[in-house]
Amino acid sequence: MANQKRNETIRLSRRAFLGTAVAAGTMAILPGRRAQGAVVQTDFSKLAPYGHGTLPAGVRSRHIPGVNGMTVHILEAGYETPGRPAVLLLHGFPELAYSWRKVMPTLAGAGYHVIAPDQRGYGRTLGWDDSYDADPEPFRILNMTRDAIALVFALGHRSVAMIAGHDAGAPVASWSALIRPDIFRSVTIMSSPFEGPPSLPFDTANGAPPPRPAVNDDELDAELARLNPPRKYYQNYQRTRGANDDMLHAPQGLHAFFRAYYFCKSADYKGNNPHPLKARTAAEMAQIPNYYVMERDKGMAATAASFMPPADYIAKCKWLTEAEVEVYAAEFGRTGFTGALQGYRVRRGSNPQSISEMLTFSGRTIDVPSQFIGGKSDWGVYQTPGAADRMRNTACKQMAGFHLVDGAGHWVQQEQPELVSELLVPFLRKYGNA
Repeated sequence: MANQKRNETIRLSRRAFLGTAVAAGTMAILPGRRAQGAVVQTDFSKLAPYGHGTLPAGVRSRHIPGVNGMTVHILEAGYETPGRPAVLLLHGFPELAYSWRKVMPTLAGAGYHVIAPDQRGYGRTLGWDDSYDADPEPFRILNMTRDAIALVFALGHRSVAMIAGHDAGAPVASWSALIRPDIFRSVTIMSSPFEGPPSLPFDTANGAPPPRPAVNDDELDAELARLNPPRKYYQNYQRTRGANDDMLHAPQGLHAFFRAYYFCKSADYKGNNPHPLKARTAAEMAQIPNYYVMERDKGMAATAASFMPPADYIAKCKWLTEAEVEVYAAEFGRTGFTGALQGYRVRRGSNPQSISEMLTFSGRTIDVPSQFIGGKSDWGVYQTPGAADRMRNTACKQMAGFHLVDGAGHWVQQEQPELVSELLVPFLRKYGNA
């Protein structure tokens, strides 16, 4: 793979691409399957610079080759001074490294080398198969943890002061801290609480009852379907073959899809009044807005369309301008959503292979200093009943803070970057260099 001009054209021959696929643990390309040519062979010199001119001063974009079978695109800040401790920031869905742009300069100003990658399956990171039928193995939690480790090492760090993960990046950050505390010295979990590894049956040979299985997503969906009106759980929808095309080819257009999707999960949508739920039952889950517990007969494009804010709101929205929305629309318009959606198929729910993998760590906890940051208007904090309590009481042994930020919904570091930075920097200074 040519890498002399990392910010320019990155082309792979068929042989190099197959080598990358093998290194990443992906399947060989079968006849009739569309290769990932539109992503892997992208000529970046023909695209607008990442961020379309909206990146803050001091934040740069570049590609890092040889990272667990991929060429990883990153944003970084604080790179000018060698020897700085590193901070690794992992974005969620449907986001990008770009989602961290507003907090990166502050963290760099505090003395850190700040690194935010486009994760596997997203943006301008190359080397993943974008077909629905791709081998899902590279998207499992242990390999995503290896992605994080390999990137840190490639950039010349043996450890990082803090790993932070938002939304779908939160489980990757959490598992990284749990599995490799020698590398990830502290962790900030954002929006999606970490419950810890699944439990193995204990003492059953001596008569102890086996643990009661949790309600899985299929069982929940069957119960939700009996509501009036019928509902369904969004994560199960995101696992379906049609989810990519539904969003990518949204009738309202991709830009409008992102505008409405980001609005409805923000604090600006006044229908967000989250609170703890008693149990993972249809009756309790039905209290969550239908961007999470969807109407049974609607896809995500139609669901988002029902939340489209008025033009005067769009014109005045400071935390997400039209130019910033277009960054997401342009990147996902080029790559599609399939790679990003693989995480829903293998890292959550009851996927047997993923559960088996995670059971290896049954009983382990996150022992490095940790904190949780969410928005006060974020239903993501409570969408898994009891998860926040399990995180605070059992999964994290050094939970230094549980913060719900005023004026923020799900996109907490984009909606309230100053308040989030005020939580990140003191936490880093106190715990990141331990």
